[in-house]
Amino acid sequence: MRIGVYPGSFDPVTLGHVDIMERGAKIVDKLIVGVLLNGTKNPMFTVQQRVELLKKATAHIPNIQVCPFEGLLVDFLKQEGAGIVIRGLRAVTDFEYELQMAQANRSLYPAMETVFLTTNVKYSFISSTIVKDILRHGGDVSHFVPRSVLDSIYFLGGSNHGSSDGN
Repeated sequence: MRIGVYPGSFDPVTLGHVDIMERGAKIVDKLIVGVLLNGTKNPMFTVQQRVELLKKATAHIPNIQVCPFEGLLVDFLKQEGAGIVIRGLRAVTDFEYELQMAQANRSLYPAMETVFLTTNVKYSFISSTIVKDILRHGGDVSHFVPRSVLDSIYFLGGSNHGSSDGN
């Protein structure tokens, strides 16, 4: 069985993330979405909130499992019996960073492979950082996040602005 991991902070999950998950799930038998607990970041949503949002956003993808992890990605891969890492790329700047990470991870765990998927162009400008900034200022993020999590994101993010009706 080919098991892949799509790691990230997903703070919050975006349509771009879901696009990569849908496509990544077609490449492997099982795709584990690993929600990173990163002590160097100040997230808007807790790890458990992000896991729940991701479960809602990926409920339509049968071969996805969502779970939190902390520490080294290669240790998580070994723990889960995974040999493939799925990463999304929006721009050349993403590639430079992701290539370095892939090479470092491969030196730590030679049995792993990293697969890069370029984002759909309609999502290429979306990032969790942009979504959080819009949320903090009471803006409408309905065009950037899955409908299935929109109300939860507004509730958890502390905003009562925006609407999920018709979007």
